[in-house]
Amino acid sequence: MHITSITMRKFLFIIIAMLVAVVAQGAGKEIPATDSNITFTGRTAKTSDGGVRYDWSGVYMQTFFSGSSVGVVVSEEGTSYHNVFVDGKLLRKIKVDGKTPHAITLASGLPKGFHRLMMQKCTEGDYGCTTVWKLLVGKGATLKPVPRSSRFIEVVGDSYTCGYGVEGKSPREPFALETEDCHEAYGALIARYFGADYALIAHSGQGIVRHWGDKQPTSENQMPERWTRIFDTHGQEAYDYKAYKPDIVIINLGTNDYSTMPLPSEKQYVGAYVKFIEAIKGRYGDIPILCVTPHSANIYLKAALGRLRDKTLCMNKVYMANPLDGIITSDRDLGSNSHPNKQGQTKIAFALIPQVAAITGWEVNQLPF
Repeated sequence: MHITSITMRKFLFIIIAMLVAVVAQGAGKEIPATDSNITFTGRTAKTSDGGVRYDWSGVYMQTFFSGSSVGVVVSEEGTSYHNVFVDGKLLRKIKVDGKTPHAITLASGLPKGFHRLMMQKCTEGDYGCTTVWKLLVGKGATLKPVPRSSRFIEVVGDSYTCGYGVEGKSPREPFALETEDCHEAYGALIARYFGADYALIAHSGQGIVRHWGDKQPTSENQMPERWTRIFDTHGQEAYDYKAYKPDIVIINLGTNDYSTMPLPSEKQYVGAYVKFIEAIKGRYGDIPILCVTPHSANIYLKAALGRLRDKTLCMNKVYMANPLDGIITSDRDLGSNSHPNKQGQTKIAFALIPQVAAITGWEVNQLPF
């Protein structure tokens, strides 16, 4: 029997309705993910059948809700992990998998009154793409939108930005998806320090012109190209750049370009980097861009970034971050596959925070002593 796309869509609606009906007996009320009181930060797409779909690391959903419980109806292409925060505190990390929409309880037994919910995708798009269909709340509950911050940071990077292996216990420990958490990576840490909203455009193993371990000096589908799309991995649709305008863009790319032989030429790397900077300014206007020299940069990458510095001297509001040499120690600061752990990521964030403050004019908080 041939099943048309229309038939499949009707079947999907029936499944969602059944799930919501079952959960609603306890939760009481379902709210569409597209409701104006629910906000998503980062790159997302509304589906034709009422969902909100996304795959980039760090995309987060927020709302204020009244009552003692909250749940969500989701479906997943692959596997993703999401952090669940209630009233600013991490409540739990949930695993999301299964293409059939299903209900997940996020929190229960909460005291009366309004609570702030944040659900954040903490793993990267290469592993999964999430669709949120409904929010489930108690009978008689109401929702209010969480105001957006007046500050916004976009971070473009690789595995360091994704928080790859950040929860790993040892640099010799192999990567596992459950140990990845962008919330503990430097980009999200910097944004939280300044009270800023943020978007992470990041993919492990990517560079300006070359993937990690590629047998050629240049690769296809590198980060400057991925940056033009709504989805990291699960779609080719062009992004329209209307959701936000960042106050600053931080770029941390190059480790993978110069990871193994054969290396790209300095001209290839620097030329593509300059074009990427021009593309960012072409989309967002003349905003500040901070180019980071990774803590793990080898002599070839440092030479190329030195040339980038020379090439961008005549460009307005393009900055080179101070070197991060020596701030990460192998015995204390590394998690899975020798990637920065929570302490290592915190060190990177603390090294970059004063530079972000100097560029944006944002205040640096007083230390508690």
